[in-house]
Amino acid sequence: MEFILLSLLGLSVGIFGTLVGIGGGLILLPIFIMFMTPSTFASAPQIVGTSLFVVFLNAFSGTLAYIKQKRVFFNAAIPFALATLPGAFFGSYIADSFNGQTLNLSFGSFLILMSGIMYWNSSRKKRTEPNFDPHTFTYHKTIGLVSSMGVGFLSSIFGIGGGIIHVPLMIYLLHFPTHVATATSHFVLAISSFSGVISHAILQHIIWMPAISIGIGAIIGAQIGAQISKKTKPKIILVLLSCALFALGLRLILLGTKVQ
Repeated sequence: MEFILLSLLGLSVGIFGTLVGIGGGLILLPIFIMFMTPSTFASAPQIVGTSLFVVFLNAFSGTLAYIKQKRVFFNAAIPFALATLPGAFFGSYIADSFNGQTLNLSFGSFLILMSGIMYWNSSRKKRTEPNFDPHTFTYHKTIGLVSSMGVGFLSSIFGIGGGIIHVPLMIYLLHFPTHVATATSHFVLAISSFSGVISHAILQHIIWMPAISIGIGAIIGAQIGAQISKKTKPKIILVLLSCALFALGLRLILLGTKVQ
């Protein structure tokens, strides 16, 4: 029964994460903290490592679907992905220093920041999508590479996907078409999260039973989300999620400030 429930959780995370171009860790980590600690996770690094493993499976599955749809812009995806690797490796070791209180405080603050970015993205007027020819399209490579380094670090330190930052940056600063930014960000996330997963596995941060159970659901959900994304503009979902993340962020900060 537990396997089925965790797989259904992964299915939901996979669908939504791929639909809006994030890895799903923003949803998973609060669930792990609020409902599965200390029964499943004995430490903050275990929460982060297990979440990142699911993020990787979700991103890898979604990336395969996007490649089949020819939506990944490899001219940017490959250098951006390589730029995430140092940050992803370093972030896994920073996460090893987390305890429950510092994870609650830092991730709660991060959730509030991300909820603001997500709400801002959802409330912007629909822009005119730029024409896209993979043979002639150009972008500011320095901004892309530097931001990708930060995405890799955040992905590994919190066990989340960096798409919540990467996608709007690629759309509004680098002027990627939305569908190309989402798919390319998913490719980058698959590479950066894989690097982080290796480090977390070496440090024994991954609890394999929930990781595999949720991961199986996420793999299936990512395929569904990639298909839905071709027809859906999930603005309402983004608004609701941003409000939920804000409330969760406040809750985690309050938990983190309690006297232990």
